This record gives sequence, structure tokens and C-alpha cells, in this order.
Amino acid sequence: MENMIGKKLTLLLALQAIDNKLDAIEKIKGSLPEEVSALKDELTGVQTRIKNTKEDLLTTEQAIKEYKGKIKEAQKLILKYEEQQMNVRNNREYDAITKEIDFQKLEIQASEKNIKACYEAIDNKKVEIEKTKSLLKEKKKELERKKEELTLIMEESKEEEKALHIERKEIVKKIEKRLVHSYEKIRSNVRNRLAVVTVKREACGGCFNTVPPQRQVDIREKKKIIVCEHCGRILADVEDLILEEDKKATKTRSKAPTG
Repeated sequence: MENMIGKKLTLLLALQAIDNKLDAIEKIKGSLPEEVSALKDELTGVQTRIKNTKEDLLTTEQAIKEYKGKIKEAQKLILKYEEQQMNVRNNREYDAITKEIDFQKLEIQASEKNIKACYEAIDNKKVEIEKTKSLLKEKKKELERKKEELTLIMEESKEEEKALHIERKEIVKKIEKRLVHSYEKIRSNVRNRLAVVTVKREACGGCFNTVPPQRQVDIREKKKIIVCEHCGRILADVEDLILEEDKKATKTRSKAPTG
């Protein structure tokens, strides 16, 4: 009868086998989920850029209106000062009014220059909006293509993935939480995601370092949970090399022609 530690190790091996299958499905998906997510973020960024540029356009158009208003106000003041100039009593008053007229003319020149710059900015922003819209269109097409590709892969593996998750949940229920936590922690820390392995050809099935004979005996006895001293993976069992060689020899003999 299998002891308690043996049962735990059997369950952990079963859990690892299910996770291997789920990892294989994720591998088929490849980087598509990340690419889809990145493209969604990129689209949001492009849409925000278009929105901000349109807001800049409105601000620039408003600035043109204000500069035109300044020009009209300056023109009115010039007319007013020119009338006053006709009724001055001395040269000092005449010179003061002349300075005011010159100042308003400079204001007009500055406003006209700013209006010209604003129109150039508007033209540039409109070109930028069109380019960004074109980029947005391309990114939307790329996103749809990636999403369709991912959906197709997910549909193909949907039922299998669902069944594996159900099976996984049932197995996890039978394993103590502390052990599941340790299993998950090991999986997250190793490159190939193998937390539970067997000893194959006297080596750890995860890191391939040699496991000493006495330690193999301890693993076979399953009296306690033993981890690889090199990589920290749980060593659940030892594959018997002699049995494997016997199986191969039997297959070879069965295929050999009879005289």
C-alpha cells in the first residue's frame, strides 16, 4: 500500500504533468497575448496623440482670433491717436501721440507675425493628424490580425485547456496548501517550469546533475520529500534503468526475424 508521502509525490507528479500540458498550450500561443496587449496600449497612445493634437489645433485657432482682435483694437487706437494728433497744443504732445501710434503699429506687426506662425503650426498639425490617423489604421489592422490568430489558437485548445484546469483544480484540492505553495515557488524560479521530476539515468530530471546512489535509495523509499541538492526541484521517483533496458531488448527481440 502506498504511504502518505508516496501519495503526495504521485499527486505532485500528476500536477506537474497537467502543468506541462498547459505550458505546451501557452507555448503554442507564443507571444501573441503580449503582442495583443502591447498593440492595445499602442492604439490608446496613438488615439491620445490625435486627441491632443486636435486640442492644440483648437487652441491655435483661438490664438489667431485673439491676435486678429488685437490688430482691430490697435487699428482703432491708431485712428483715435491720429485724430488727437490734429489737435495737439505743442510738440511734446505731438511726439507722445506719435510714440503711441508707432507702438500700436508694432503691435499689429507682432500680431500678424504670430498669426502667420499659427497658420504654419495648423498646417503642420493637420499633416501630423493625417499621418497619425494612417498609423492608427495600420495598428488597428495589425491588432485585428493578431486577435484573430490568437482566437483561432484559443478555440482549438479551448476544450482541452478547460478540462486540464478542472483536473488541475481537483488534484490541488488533494494536496496540502503548503506543498502546493512550495511547488508553485519552485516552478516560478526554474527556467523549464519543472518543479517535480524523476531521477533518470542517475541524474536529476530537471538540472541533469548526478544524484548519489544512497540518495536514490531514499527517493525510492518515499519516506520523506527529497529535493535536488543542486536545483531544489522535488525528486519524486527513480526510473529503473535496468527495466528500461529490458523493455528495449524485448522490443528488439520481438522485431527480429525468425529462421
